[in-house]
Amino acid sequence: MARVTLQTIADRVGVSRMTVSNAFSRPDQLSAALREKILGTATELGYVGPDPAARALARGTTGAVGVVLTSSLRFAFADDVATAFLGAVAGELSPTGLALTLLSATATGDVVPARDAAMDGALVYSCEPDMSAADWLVRRGLPLVLVDQEPTPDLPCINVDDRGGARAAARHLVDLGHSRIAVLTATLGGPTGLIADPAAEAQGWKYVSRERMLGYLDVLGPAGITPLVHRQHNNDDEEAYAAALGLLSREDRPTAVLCFSDVVASGVVRAAERLGLDVPGDLSVVGFDDSPLAHRVRPRLTTVHQDVAEKGRLAAAALRTALEHRAAGTGAGTGAGPTTTRVVLPTTLVVRESTAPPAG
Repeated sequence: MARVTLQTIADRVGVSRMTVSNAFSRPDQLSAALREKILGTATELGYVGPDPAARALARGTTGAVGVVLTSSLRFAFADDVATAFLGAVAGELSPTGLALTLLSATATGDVVPARDAAMDGALVYSCEPDMSAADWLVRRGLPLVLVDQEPTPDLPCINVDDRGGARAAARHLVDLGHSRIAVLTATLGGPTGLIADPAAEAQGWKYVSRERMLGYLDVLGPAGITPLVHRQHNNDDEEAYAAALGLLSREDRPTAVLCFSDVVASGVVRAAERLGLDVPGDLSVVGFDDSPLAHRVRPRLTTVHQDVAEKGRLAAAALRTALEHRAAGTGAGTGAGPTTTRVVLPTTLVVRESTAPPAG
């Protein structure tokens, strides 16, 4: 079967190729009757529309924006916080018709997604601190917004008050009377296990992990409490479960645990149940994020609330602004235009049933 092209339709209708092209991309240039005739002929011949790649080449745009995630794309579908964030981004971008392309920050063989994927701009979301993916995007001159990343002077950045939220969580446990406190944190790679000097080691962690760890220490240090800190690779409940089994089996077991996330907290609660410990009677557990999981865990989690939907909306809005300024020629490269967005969303401690004063 011969391939149907714009010229095929033009020959059938008796108009120029440009007129057929306008029927698809610039309908205001044609009368309603002529456009209807052209589109009817296209349907009859089985033509679905101009080739997207050719259209992108002609316009100099792809119609898609990237979301660069941590090393595993599974994170986008398995984590409540990530899915809520992406849903908010998609909702904000929906009126623009822009598509979302999910990209791993990690290269696979010769493929470097941030370098090779076709996109008009990107969000870099909670990636490792080396920022190699962002570096590629900057070198490409693409509009770029950082989310849950180390702020930089020239790029829009959307964060939450991770450190302040961690302080509130630690203060809550101290005020309840806990002094034997553990911290389970996730840092995206690196060695796992107990950490002797968390304040020093945290300096090399990804932004969110570092800020939460330092927030805990801001409160525990002045209270004279040296926490038992365990580092795991991923924001994963199975890793947390295994780590908690070890921590809660110690003779000097903690009476409370501060967790990097609600996911980690759920693993700690399961480990406590396995060991016959009551939550919160024998062990208080505090999560972070206030994701839907915090309501599903029993007892319901005391946790730190962050507005993930607003974070996603603001990140997408900042990227839209950057794209508009670039199209209008008022923004240079990755900048968002005359002003660069800097947002730190507040966090709030939500006290539920998983925390109580220590027994005895």
